[in-house]
Amino acid sequence: MTFSMKMLGTLTAAMFLITGLAIAGPEKDPLPARVPADQRAAAKKDKSPLYGKAEDASPEIVAEGKALFEGKGTCINCHGKEGKGDGPAGAVLNPGPRDFTNCKFHKKRKDGELLWVIKNGSPGTGMVPLVPATISEEEAWKVIAYERSFCKG
Repeated sequence: MTFSMKMLGTLTAAMFLITGLAIAGPEKDPLPARVPADQRAAAKKDKSPLYGKAEDASPEIVAEGKALFEGKGTCINCHGKEGKGDGPAGAVLNPGPRDFTNCKFHKKRKDGELLWVIKNGSPGTGMVPLVPATISEEEAWKVIAYERSFCKG
């Protein structure tokens, strides 16, 4: 029997509820940086070897990023199918997960900052490091390209 990612997300959310964490929902203010100040300048300079800026990624890279976001990367569990930060496991996190549909967030954060968070997790949040335990750095860049596609503005 296969254990689906949706079931994993639901069980994770249930675990948080059982342990007594408050239900928070999507992040209230997505603009503050999650990369520590002493590492932010270096993170901002980091560029994808697959594309210049995520906005310039090919449709194929974005599609691969979507498959990773919804599958192996497990991003969907917290960030939700539409990237709004409303996934089943994210509903119990405080602060809530990033809302990738917020275009102000995308204008404020560089691709390298997003990679830093995927690699290192996000201090003070439920975001855990995903590279290299869950996905590769190349796959993380694809996820970033997909995350950027949630901003329609």
